[in-house]
Amino acid sequence: MRALKTILIILGVLLALVIILGLTGSDTYRYERSVTIAAPADAVYEHVASLGAMDKWSPWNDLDPNVKKSIEGTDGAVGAVAKWEGNDDIGKGEQRLDTLVPGKLVRTHLTFLEPWQQECGAGIDLAQAGDSTKVTWFMVGENNFMGKVMGVFMDMDAMIGKDFEKGLGRLKSIAEEDAAKAREERDKLLAAYTIETGERPATLYVGVRKTIKWAEMKQFLAESFGATGAAMRAAKVKPAGTPTGVYFKWDEVNQEVDLLAGFPIAADAKGKVVAEGITEYESPASTAYWTKYMGGYNNMEPAHMALDAKIKMDGREHHTNVIEEYVTDPGITPDSTQWQTNIIWLAK
Repeated sequence: MRALKTILIILGVLLALVIILGLTGSDTYRYERSVTIAAPADAVYEHVASLGAMDKWSPWNDLDPNVKKSIEGTDGAVGAVAKWEGNDDIGKGEQRLDTLVPGKLVRTHLTFLEPWQQECGAGIDLAQAGDSTKVTWFMVGENNFMGKVMGVFMDMDAMIGKDFEKGLGRLKSIAEEDAAKAREERDKLLAAYTIETGERPATLYVGVRKTIKWAEMKQFLAESFGATGAAMRAAKVKPAGTPTGVYFKWDEVNQEVDLLAGFPIAADAKGKVVAEGITEYESPASTAYWTKYMGGYNNMEPAHMALDAKIKMDGREHHTNVIEEYVTDPGITPDSTQWQTNIIWLAK
């Protein structure tokens, strides 16, 4: 009886100890690790902004090469859910995209179903630091009773932190390799064009503005230049430059463009050209980047990309509109390799 009483006392003390630990442990937890990646935040963001991208550097793939995975919803959009089911090491669960702020942060919600049930939050923060980005990966949640007890006997921060460090190391390798390739491609692109910059005054345009399909652009430009020219002649207003396209929006998804096709006019001609379908627009005074493009109109994309790259490389942002000045008249010069277009981007 004395031995049994001793055992019961020991068990009682242990039970009391467990209860005390469960009642006094931390109510919340946060595990995090950081790494600095030699790439801009926008470039790193591409590797963390979708469930598929995160899976490429996930440290847990090593635990079960045969894990079953699926994604529901539109990956890269809030609400998308990645599900997994594997061996005892990886278990079963799902991760949902909750918040996406390009170049800055990603927030997700984790639900573990097997071998235990638990829910928690997770996220990745990006902080630009010069030409590099500090990436912080974290997991946060609330400790239940058993979680508080386990937290005393197990170093969860070290266990999870080890996996975080492994994953961040892989992310660093992938992001820096892609960034190096992007810089190489950018440098080749910039080498193909002479880009100038300077202050551009406010410029008044008159023409036809409409949102059209890409396939309609050639016909729209020709008809709009003709209609605008006729309206200007009737108003006895002379053009202050060559035929021009002012582009306000370029929609890749719907293959549409918001475009004004017309001519620049002197500021004192404002309000003088009045005709049905003709409108005025003043492009604001701004710092501008421009290049001279020689060739057919269907191959101007690389020149635009070069201007975009140069603006970003200089730490600026494009704003308001893009301008194309069509210097050469194809009716007079049929050889498209001799066609000159001045492409202008506004920057701030």
